[in-house]
Amino acid sequence: MTPKPEIFLDTSVLFAGIWSAEGGARMLLKLGEAQAVKLSVSSQVLTEIDGVLRRKSPQSLGALALLLDRSRIMVRPPAPAAQIAICQSVVNYKPDAIVLAAAWTAGVDYFETLDRKHFLNNEPLHNAVPFVIGTPGSCLAWYRRQLSFLS
Repeated sequence: MTPKPEIFLDTSVLFAGIWSAEGGARMLLKLGEAQAVKLSVSSQVLTEIDGVLRRKSPQSLGALALLLDRSRIMVRPPAPAAQIAICQSVVNYKPDAIVLAAAWTAGVDYFETLDRKHFLNNEPLHNAVPFVIGTPGSCLAWYRRQLSFLS
């Protein structure tokens, strides 16, 4: 692990971080703001979160912009078609395969999600990718362990 691990946030985690000022998702956004970690998303995630907020909480669009800026979230480019095809072999929902492929192409250390169906409970996926997949809480525990290895 690099001294500043890169953590990729999927749409569910971004939504949780915006929706609640408490919890692991918001804590990771704060770690990004403190420049303790590098946070990233894909353009697909930004499109998805914009749509979700417009439907469920349009008043939160300003908070999204503010949190993206303060947390210094990098927007990763779309993955090549070949990487998306590889991801579709382990994630059968194409929008999620596209997000996963962007994280894989970016070479992140951790993929953070709350999606149990396509990511968290998908054992073949965990064995296929070169990074850890987990929830905000498990990501924070992982990060603490990485810090203890560095000291």
